[in-house]
Amino acid sequence: MFKIKTLNPISPVYRDILAADKYLVSPEAEQADAVIVRSADMKELPIEENWLCVGRAGVGVNNIPLDKMAEKGVVVFNTPGANANAVKELVVAGLLLASRRIAEGIRWTLDNAEDPDLTKLVEKGKKQFVGPELKGKTLGVIGLGAIGVLVANVGASLGMKVMGYDPYISVEHAWNLSRSVKHSTDVSEVLRESDYLTLHIPLTDGTRKMIDDAAIAQMKYGAALLNFARDALVDNQALTEALESGKLRAYISDFPVPALMHVKNTVFLPHLGASTPESEDNCVRMIGEQIEDYLLKGEIRNSVNYPNCALGAVTLPRLTVLHKNVPNVIGTLTSILAEAGLNIENMVNQSRGAYAYTVLDLSDKPSGAAQSAIEALDAVYRVRLLVP
Repeated sequence: MFKIKTLNPISPVYRDILAADKYLVSPEAEQADAVIVRSADMKELPIEENWLCVGRAGVGVNNIPLDKMAEKGVVVFNTPGANANAVKELVVAGLLLASRRIAEGIRWTLDNAEDPDLTKLVEKGKKQFVGPELKGKTLGVIGLGAIGVLVANVGASLGMKVMGYDPYISVEHAWNLSRSVKHSTDVSEVLRESDYLTLHIPLTDGTRKMIDDAAIAQMKYGAALLNFARDALVDNQALTEALESGKLRAYISDFPVPALMHVKNTVFLPHLGASTPESEDNCVRMIGEQIEDYLLKGEIRNSVNYPNCALGAVTLPRLTVLHKNVPNVIGTLTSILAEAGLNIENMVNQSRGAYAYTVLDLSDKPSGAAQSAIEALDAVYRVRLLVP
């Protein structure tokens, strides 16, 4: 029986995937083979020798030390796309908040709730909250991943003119993109044309503060900016100046930032993007499937520190090796196995940055000495033997 330690409460739907007679799933699990985490901070948590993988039931992995895990031979998974519909629906709410001044209207109504002439006051006061309709306006979507594609498509269904930018769009996401969405190859074009600009990209060194003075200068006067991706994609000082001057009419974000809380024409939500029961269920089912496939077959899917590697069922003794992505590792592995009299029936090697994964289906089960020789290599992090 495999043991899986949970660091946060998770949806009980994990039992749809991880059967009780094969998997012990508990926050008290000792000598665990795998870990499921949501928001718990793992950066200072000791990495146990038994851990084979960590499953993040969500997308962001800034609470997990990815390189430290990789160097201990621990594969880290996340669940891209599992919460995409939940975020898409919240972005629709964000578009309405940015256009119809709904939040301001609610606050004004509450401030005047005790006025005995509230009905008359409403008729006089509502004109200060007039805002445009979305239909016919241009929506710019930066990032056409699982969420961005859904946002672009729903924008088109609302009657908006939609432009999307993503130089790395996958074939799958391109197929799912509505024909009415214009896929621009120039981010400046999207900035210039958008009445509403929404961000759906990961935070990296290359995207940090990508919406800065230079980017805002290219945007339409009176455009609205939506950020349901990561707060640090936006330069706070540049945004403040743009909102105060009227260059931008609104900023709607799912990431409250102290420096921006009292800037006019901002609306902040308390990171509600994935906060739906459906989203939580999807994440747990997805991470359960990925953990099971790795434990049973050695298959890696949606890893954030090792390369993905699609594998079939284990029909021969399967040796899996997590190692540094350096020259001569494959040659050394094959030499050790050849000296042990083993034939390699099938081999897969994939790499991702500094890390690589090699899977060898063998003619026979390797001896303990052969496996130990591979484990002793300086470039090797972890070796597993899976048998039919």
